[in-house]
Amino acid sequence: MAKIIMQPSGKSVECAYGDTVLMALEKAGYALPNNCRAGACGECKVKVTTGQFDQGMVLDMALSQEERKQGYGLMCMAKPISEEITIEWGTEDAKPKLFPPREDALFVVIDKRQVAARVVELRLRPVGLPIRYWPGQYVTLGNARDNIPPRAYSISNAPRPDGELVLQVARQDGGLTSAWVHDSLQVGDNVKISGAYGTFIGDPSVDTPVLCLAAGTGLAPILALAEAALRRGYKRPVGLVFSARSKEDVYSQGMMAWWRTKHRNFDYKITLTREEAEGFQSGRIDAVLPKLFPDLSKHSIFAAGSPEFVETCVATVKKLGARPELIHTEGFFSQQVQLAGEDDPFKLPF
Repeated sequence: MAKIIMQPSGKSVECAYGDTVLMALEKAGYALPNNCRAGACGECKVKVTTGQFDQGMVLDMALSQEERKQGYGLMCMAKPISEEITIEWGTEDAKPKLFPPREDALFVVIDKRQVAARVVELRLRPVGLPIRYWPGQYVTLGNARDNIPPRAYSISNAPRPDGELVLQVARQDGGLTSAWVHDSLQVGDNVKISGAYGTFIGDPSVDTPVLCLAAGTGLAPILALAEAALRRGYKRPVGLVFSARSKEDVYSQGMMAWWRTKHRNFDYKITLTREEAEGFQSGRIDAVLPKLFPDLSKHSIFAAGSPEFVETCVATVKKLGARPELIHTEGFFSQQVQLAGEDDPFKLPF
């Protein structure tokens, strides 16, 4: 059994014989970025400052000889061979480091489809290097050539090896950018993306049941967070409550149903606020939540939607015992609203 020490926090995790550093960190709840898990993409590259490790077989394009000399390694393949190794990863409180945002990264629209009455979903593939991000973050999209201002949209998928981003864009009355996306942007068009931004990522080391609350296109970052947690084998219960006005505003239900079938620890509910329909809850989040989760004292909460929706969520979960330090909305919405202006994707009524 080896020990892996993270700096600058000084926190440590145990690494069982035969496990990679990445496996040990994930078992302890730390979400070190990774994609290929085979030494080919370089996403899990960190510097090892003390101790020895067996790097295994990795591609030079993912880890150059010069980087090896400087002490860097790919943690998806690295196995400790000394009693302790120290890596430079995380912040002083052991939370993930945010990736530096990039400006005007070139992407191609590879798919566009209507997923709800006022929402289209875009699939964007990078032409060059992908944008690195944490689930829950957002990017900006616009078109300077046609005087379409950049607006903020959350990434709705967890990071993928091909760098694909999925954005869900709601049509806003009078919104130039959302109208351009809905009416003019076509499959095959080139677009420029900037980001990723935001701190709506929580603390991956927390080992608690999780409850995600979303309204409108606030579902996008929630989907990314849930997908990332389930994909890395999160064992605690993960619940999701999606609030929509009517059935025609509901989307991604197929994906949520698939997650529920594949992952026994995942479940979801959809509540409608302006109509009643078979198979759906009925009522606003403050009325529905106490019936579904009467005790939230041990849960981590992630809430995304309009500022009014989030305010209602926070007040409601606190009444149900949620601890303030485990309620995640910090910083994300103020940045989104400031950037998004009239095209704020979270302005849908809830």
